[in-house]
Amino acid sequence: MGEQGLSLKYVVYAKFEVDGLVDKPDVVGAVFGQTEGLFGAELDLRELQKNGRIGRIEIKLSKKQNKTLGEIMIPTSLDRVSVALIAASLESIDRVGPYKAEVKLDRIEDVREEKRKFIVKRAKEILQNWNIDSATTIENIRRELERIASGKTEVIPFGEEGIPMGPRALQDDTLILVEGRADVINLLRANVENVISIEGIKIPESVAELTKIKKEVTVLLDGDRAGDLILQELLQKGIKIDYVARAPPDKEVEDLTPKEILEALERRTPIESYKGRVELNVDILKKFASDVKDTLEGLLLNEKGEVLDRISVSQLAEKIESTENVRAVIFDGVISQRILDLALKKKIDVIVGRRMAEVARKPQNIRVYVFEELGLA
Repeated sequence: MGEQGLSLKYVVYAKFEVDGLVDKPDVVGAVFGQTEGLFGAELDLRELQKNGRIGRIEIKLSKKQNKTLGEIMIPTSLDRVSVALIAASLESIDRVGPYKAEVKLDRIEDVREEKRKFIVKRAKEILQNWNIDSATTIENIRRELERIASGKTEVIPFGEEGIPMGPRALQDDTLILVEGRADVINLLRANVENVISIEGIKIPESVAELTKIKKEVTVLLDGDRAGDLILQELLQKGIKIDYVARAPPDKEVEDLTPKEILEALERRTPIESYKGRVELNVDILKKFASDVKDTLEGLLLNEKGEVLDRISVSQLAEKIESTENVRAVIFDGVISQRILDLALKKKIDVIVGRRMAEVARKPQNIRVYVFEELGLA
């Protein structure tokens, strides 16, 4: 928003309404022209811009029923008194081009205060996560030592097939199903002992019977294609499952850290939300991406793979925010941090875009693809 070299302190926001159809240059011209000379050269906007005391004036506008509505934004490094005078002078604008206009101050944003609020909020988050991580590490060490002392570190064989399981798989009312022996071992490292292997796609009958007597059953699967196939097999065979947990996209359960295992289990989803779902594999995603390629449009899909809405990329964030039950977003645009944050907030599974922006945080439980990865360079 500010110009290079501008030590930004405040941003003045004003709303305007024009009784006619005008464009951004018309509004900028009115701002400069009708405030010129009101308070001398010291507060002349053109001079202040030349001297680097205000930045580039930004205009947002929309046109409705022969009227133009919008917002004026002026970044500045001036003192509070000067900023107040400039804000008041904007309200003196009464015409834009040949049309009658009205301008009203919306707000004055103290950029430094906003930065301070963000820093304090982020510092609290960092401290909280630090405390949690430290506490988790200490607790894990303590539990690991207790397990070693009690001899519970080894995988126990179950049934005639010798299926790998944890020491509490039979005793607890709850049970966690994982794919193989390596997964069982990794969950034991995270102090999750009510775990048993399902031995891949071919689920042993003894494990299926064990799930029937448990109060609650969760399956924890890899975050890849193999995990999708195993989940389909479990659903088709009618194995008793109450919740589904997944490793982050393209990660395997056996490679997760103890913290990632616990986070995956916390994010588990009721099995009802998976019944009737269409698998959004690469081929299906490629088909939808081909449909929007070079259109500057996007698609919102539900859990059945049906199109909920087709919108322009400029409306995408707003539509994601306001639309419920979106499972996937596929669009001809740039995957930004804002889109990823909205997808995380709305619990969206898949995001597909033309390319990826530089982002600070990429949610681990969202599958993200760019067109090139789908063969649509």
